[in-house]
Amino acid sequence: MSMALDGYGPFTVAAGRISIGALALLSVVAVTRPRDLLIRDPKTLLFMQMLGIMSFAMPFSLLAWGLQHVPSAFAGIAMGSSPVFVLVRAYLFVPDEQIGPRRIIGVIFGFVGLVVLILPGITTNGDETGSIAARVACVAASLCYSIGAILIRRAPSIPPLVFTAGMLAAGSVILTPLALLLDGVPEISGERATWAIVYAGLIPTGLAFLLRVVLIQSAGPIFMSLVAYIVPIWAVILGVVLLNETLTINTYIGAVIILSGVGLTQSRLLKKC
Repeated sequence: MSMALDGYGPFTVAAGRISIGALALLSVVAVTRPRDLLIRDPKTLLFMQMLGIMSFAMPFSLLAWGLQHVPSAFAGIAMGSSPVFVLVRAYLFVPDEQIGPRRIIGVIFGFVGLVVLILPGITTNGDETGSIAARVACVAASLCYSIGAILIRRAPSIPPLVFTAGMLAAGSVILTPLALLLDGVPEISGERATWAIVYAGLIPTGLAFLLRVVLIQSAGPIFMSLVAYIVPIWAVILGVVLLNETLTINTYIGAVIILSGVGLTQSRLLKKC
């Protein structure tokens, strides 16, 4: 997404990523024609629309806008906070999830780490007000993902391929007009930025979210959130190696605090794995 922002506006990047992912999965649906291809249940359609907003339109827009002002590695670290949000919401909305003292302490750690990430002076990105807003936007994107994970778990049973394609299509229909309004009609702007959007749409959106739906439906949202352990690590490595990003010591401190909190909240699951 950071690479794509070199040539396109933030909402264009977000809408392009969702639309390409939707077209890819809808093409697979058209070829494979899985069962329950036509969704007529109003409840299922409502879940698809809600998830199109909470899992795609909102978080992708927040991330794309925030990445204009913070390094991609920072955004990846913010994504590492999602298990904390998932745990709180799973306890409230998924009856079979329990929370004990260790998980409560982990949640507190996680929020302390978020405060460290958001506070001024963590990154050196020029205008401090804009930088703070961008940090908050990245954390808000993580919050959207956690809400989406709970909604997927509580959604009616439907084949993951059809469900994911429907969510992406709903997100595209919602965000594309907004992108045209705010960013204007996009023009092809450099191979690097264009291929970055194509890649983001096909792999981290279409394929990855299909796998996300399968895992949440089969193993639950808390187990799925374990992937957040990996996101900050790869975000920092790829941001530094590919984009020559520089992070201050406070950013790493925030990441350690967040991942420590996540470790406390998920320790039982890690032992089972």
